[in-house]
Amino acid sequence: MKQPLDVPELAADGGFTLRPWRLSDLPLVHEASEDDYIPLITTVPSPFSEPAGVAFIERQWSRATTGAGYTFVIVASDGRPVGQVGLWLKNLDEGRASLGYWVVRSARGQGAAAAAVDAVSGWALRDLRIPRLELWVEPWNTASVRSAERAGFQREGLLGGWQVVGDERRDMFMYSRMNDEA
Repeated sequence: MKQPLDVPELAADGGFTLRPWRLSDLPLVHEASEDDYIPLITTVPSPFSEPAGVAFIERQWSRATTGAGYTFVIVASDGRPVGQVGLWLKNLDEGRASLGYWVVRSARGQGAAAAAVDAVSGWALRDLRIPRLELWVEPWNTASVRSAERAGFQREGLLGGWQVVGDERRDMFMYSRMNDEA
């Protein structure tokens, strides 16, 4: 078994902070579960129930426990949880890790995703010394494209039929951010 990971608290631009999940984050999971898109691309339960929400949060804890990755709650300056960002270590043996993120509808357009992705990727490159970070975004998702680019990710190309979303294969833009010191 891999060593458990310690999910730190990180400061992000714009007054956002990143922290580990808590059971008190159930309202965030509930709001995310009502989104048209978030449950299609994540393990957020839809429809929501309290047991399903608790199971979602416990899955986030297990990712660190098993060494699969770091998952953070994005918290606004007023203390309200607004989203999630994860650093997934599945391909770490090959010198790369991936990121995924979402922000609930009520908090979009405030820079939360870009700030969170930039904070986690800076930490991963600087402190964890991961050589390459990757993320994938559907071409129609211009807000997510802007967030990735604001966080310093460069588009490398279009991957046809790269990921199953819902019940269909979809194209994804491939983005990366490299560790120049690795």
